Amino acid sequence: MSKKAKTYKHWKLEYDKADILWLHLDAADSSVNLLSAQVFEELNLILNDLATDLPTGVVILSDKKDSFIYGADIKEFTTLENKGQAAAFLKRGHSLMNKLEALPRPTVSMIHGMCLGGGTELSLACRYRVMSSEDYSKIGLPEIKLGIFPGYGGTVRSIRRAGPLPALDMMLTGRMLTARAAKKIGLIDEAVPLRQLKHAARRFIMEEPKARKPGLLQRLANHKYLRPLVAKQIKKQVAKKARPEHYPAPYRLIELWQNYADTPGEMLRQEINEVSQLATSKTARNLVRVFFLQEALKKYGKQVEYKAKHVHVIGGGIMGGDIAAWCAIRGYSVTVQDQSPERLAKTAQRAMQSFKKKFKKDRRAIVAANDRLMMDHRGIGVAQADIVIEAIFEDVDVKQELYKGIEPRMKPGAILATNTSSIMLEDLASALENPGRLVGLHFFNPVALMPLVEIIHGDNTDETILQQVAAFARDIGKLPLPVKSSPGFLVNRILMPYLLEAVMMVDEGIAPESIDKAATDFGMPMGPIELADTVGLDICKNVASILSKTMNVELPKNLERIVKSGHLGKKTGSGFYQYKKGKIQKNKKIQHGNLQVLQDRLVLKLLNESVACVREGIVENEDMIDAGVIFGTGFAPFRSGTMHHIQEVGVAGIIEKMQAFEKHFGDRFKPDMYWQKLMKK
Repeated sequence: MSKKAKTYKHWKLEYDKADILWLHLDAADSSVNLLSAQVFEELNLILNDLATDLPTGVVILSDKKDSFIYGADIKEFTTLENKGQAAAFLKRGHSLMNKLEALPRPTVSMIHGMCLGGGTELSLACRYRVMSSEDYSKIGLPEIKLGIFPGYGGTVRSIRRAGPLPALDMMLTGRMLTARAAKKIGLIDEAVPLRQLKHAARRFIMEEPKARKPGLLQRLANHKYLRPLVAKQIKKQVAKKARPEHYPAPYRLIELWQNYADTPGEMLRQEINEVSQLATSKTARNLVRVFFLQEALKKYGKQVEYKAKHVHVIGGGIMGGDIAAWCAIRGYSVTVQDQSPERLAKTAQRAMQSFKKKFKKDRRAIVAANDRLMMDHRGIGVAQADIVIEAIFEDVDVKQELYKGIEPRMKPGAILATNTSSIMLEDLASALENPGRLVGLHFFNPVALMPLVEIIHGDNTDETILQQVAAFARDIGKLPLPVKSSPGFLVNRILMPYLLEAVMMVDEGIAPESIDKAATDFGMPMGPIELADTVGLDICKNVASILSKTMNVELPKNLERIVKSGHLGKKTGSGFYQYKKGKIQKNKKIQHGNLQVLQDRLVLKLLNESVACVREGIVENEDMIDAGVIFGTGFAPFRSGTMHHIQEVGVAGIIEKMQAFEKHFGDRFKPDMYWQKLMKK
């Protein structure tokens, strides 16, 4: 059988009149292309054949609709039990990439759609990369989010193509780049509209232009005498977001470049060594689990075909305005209603800032988003909306009166969603003629950054509407988490006792800075006192007041006092901290001492409330508790959630510590009854 007649499960070979091989990837039994072991094995066989019968050139492309290659198969990644297995896994990938790079004919990666991780590394092993300029075409190396960094030669090749500063930035952040941005840094060679993509790939094969090299600044940054200085500065930037003891991968990547950039062959060998160590660490295993939790959330809402066109938001405050702006960014026609025209003017200004932040210098995108957002003082948009999102202040009576006024004006089949953060859905729905149309759609602040949306279902919520709202949440780029209606739902239910414990510590005379440091030392992205200030102390007080009626939570006196004085946190310029031009002012001279007891008090509140939520069935299972706290509160991702952390630390030790705290601090530390069931597990 000749080379051209061979068939493969995942690859299709097509030769044109110029003897260019168009190598199509269409991974069998998968909606997307992943570089599984089988895909690699077949590509290896193909490259072996090409070595003895060379075509004019090779173009690698995808037959999947609107996607290129999503990267390695993460499920295979989880089977690696030790460093030796991980090293063998990576060496296989290195061998393949080296073989592709060594082909003595021009090779082109023809990228359309998502090109991530191993897909990007495969593309970098080609001589040229051409990419469609569609908005949804993105390229990136996001491995850092899994606790590792590129392991198929991507460190060396990305730096070689783009220079160290842009390449390291892309790898350290895991950021995905548009074709335009990737072309600007030299990661790809050409960005063209989809209709011209095939022609561009053929042109690079036939003309073989010289590869673009990084500019002078990048070459200087790569110099052996300057690398230590540059590396030091990069580490300082990384340290603002990730501590080395929690997330070692960024620091190991920087050191790999610093130590071996002059010897690419050795850098490739050390890449295997470093990534194989990281891949089998607890941090990487936990971050991979977080990845799968995220994928599990993305499945909600897939059961129905639903596409809203018009969104009407009632409430032009910070939360409502930000929800409206986000929906406009995601392509929806949006109207915003508020009693105060002055507030709507501020909503429009704030939205424009959001558009500029999101789209940067893309004026057309900024103008288009702004055109989709309309201020609607009289609420005319209610009648046209597919989804009405209520985002007014937390008051049952006021919300019910609003619902009575708008329900008769809503379209048949339109959904009424409330952004309430704590009020039971059943209490609100009782004012409606059709209570089944009300669903909770609880966003988190800041809307543009927080990925989770709680989808709250009450006793009467229609199941189809629940699925439709989950589909809507996915469509606006959020992770939907179905949650049973109960006081505080899931995230606020778990978070509020933690915040209140921190506020009680301030009442005891403990410095806010020490409390926050105890939390960030544990791995929280922000301390609880700063978080309370950021959320708004009035909101914290309102939620705490509601929860205190049904839970064992006490409203701290200093919280009531500070709210009465009008110091509501960051939005008023003062709360527990002072703020200058939006920047927090902390006392850097505080002597913290031993923070372990403070940390234990905070963390135990999170763990105990998580266990109570499992007992009450607030969400589907323990995994969804972990998903909620990670994506809704920022709970240390490297610990993989509260319930997972309990298993890693040990149930018996936690119970013993809680019982000791109960004796010392009172019954607010009494272990939930479900701890005993966890012991039996």
